Amino acid sequence: MDKVIGSAAQAVADIPDGASLAVGGFGLSGIPDVLIAALHAKGAGGLSVVSNNCGVDDHGLGVLLSAGRIARVTGSYVGENKEFARQYLSGELEVELTPQGTLAERLRAGGAGIPAFYTPAGVGTQVASGGLPWRYAPDGTVAVASPAKETRDFDGRPHVLEHGIRTDFALVRAWRGDRHGNLVFRRAAANFNPLAAMAGRVTIAEVEELVEPGELAPDAVHLPGVFVQRLVRLTPEQAAAKRIERRTLTTPPTPPTPPTRETVRS
Repeated sequence: MDKVIGSAAQAVADIPDGASLAVGGFGLSGIPDVLIAALHAKGAGGLSVVSNNCGVDDHGLGVLLSAGRIARVTGSYVGENKEFARQYLSGELEVELTPQGTLAERLRAGGAGIPAFYTPAGVGTQVASGGLPWRYAPDGTVAVASPAKETRDFDGRPHVLEHGIRTDFALVRAWRGDRHGNLVFRRAAANFNPLAAMAGRVTIAEVEELVEPGELAPDAVHLPGVFVQRLVRLTPEQAAAKRIERRTLTTPPTPPTPPTRETVRS
């Protein structure tokens, strides 16, 4: 029952070339950057990644992307990463864009053993009718386009059929976890990490704080240990290293000028 692995390198050692990965995180919040770095050091390539986004140019999944290790991405957001756009438009990278809510449900459905489901999201667009560019040719033409999807009416409203997602591995980051693999996520890290963890056949979690079994209150657990096969305990330095994707500062308002004796007299 003790699922703790000695190092991130050991945890990802059996991820082969061509593997499919569900990767948690939202923007740069809650990304498993220690496991991503270990996978980069291992050298695995030709990866098919399912994640909300693909990091930024020099951080998160962007590290694997810049090294040419990712062959295909299924995601919902492609901003903040110029190299991602370059590879996609030049035909080096295949990209399946999916509405964000649909992506979340596809991951959850895959983990719950649900092969497919109907949703109104995407009806009336190329998400349903097909033709979205998955891969461009070097000359800018569309080499691979998305296929049309089955649609069906429910209560007089059309819905499109979407398939659940299962991947060979999942990489996630948790705030707290016990040795049995029960995990707790914090704030925005709870968006996609639990869903990615459910979708992986082998799920590897890096944990900021590792506790003993029984220390987590049962009703505080976001993801039960049945979905997790390996745990990596982060050092305090690794746990504290959290990059901010975009820092926005506001200028404090100018305080009002206190009244002078002359203005009081008037």
